[in-house]
Amino acid sequence: MNSKKITVAGIRAMKTCGEKIAALTAYDFPMAKLLDEAGVPLLLVGDSLGMVVLGYPDTTHVTMAEMEHHVRAAARAKPNALLGGDLPFKSYETISEAVASAKRLTVAGADFVKAEGGREILPQVKAIISTGIPFCGHLGMLPQHVLEEGGYHIKGKKDAEHQALLADAKALAEAGAFAIVLELVTAPVAKEISQNISVPTIGIGSGPDCDGQILVTQDLIGAFPWFTPRFVKPRANCAAEIKAAVAGWKNSFVLPPK
Repeated sequence: MNSKKITVAGIRAMKTCGEKIAALTAYDFPMAKLLDEAGVPLLLVGDSLGMVVLGYPDTTHVTMAEMEHHVRAAARAKPNALLGGDLPFKSYETISEAVASAKRLTVAGADFVKAEGGREILPQVKAIISTGIPFCGHLGMLPQHVLEEGGYHIKGKKDAEHQALLADAKALAEAGAFAIVLELVTAPVAKEISQNISVPTIGIGSGPDCDGQILVTQDLIGAFPWFTPRFVKPRANCAAEIKAAVAGWKNSFVLPPK
């Protein structure tokens, strides 16, 4: 269990000393508290809550009000972990919108914010950082673009994508992002990016050579059995345990038929 509050500088230092960064999603008070007690140094209130908690088909339906609600819930756990929140779909299209949205999440309790995109959102990134709010980047497969891209696709297979990802990562790092999530990036490209920027990369489905890994907690513990990404190996089967516990409880007081 962490003994003191993790900072942005502490996360960056983990790359320098070669310590892998474990990161998981937390959408509410009990999960944030449990994961913090387990010693996870970085927690994210991701907009993946749209599918995992709210039953939406994708992240594009998640609103700022919903993100604020869940950030507040997770923040009430007062985790020692660094707690971040995703800027939801269409909440950072302009500089003023980006800054206002980032401030709303930090007021709700986020220690940092994360947004999808590279050089195309660089003005917004710089503006957020200039206010003193730490920023985490997100490159590769961008869930908020799933509708326009027609699904979830691995990035970096083509040379143009490879070079664009590398340029985007360098630009985000130079702008002051303290870390960058790489989602569904080919392993060789993710490794190259990790070796060529000074800030930590946190992979999800992007091979073993990132500086850290992040997963949706429900995928890791088998609590969302209706869909599990191919790159995830669940370490528990909480869904089956819940069903068994409920069945046992129900059967304990149901009288047998006469």
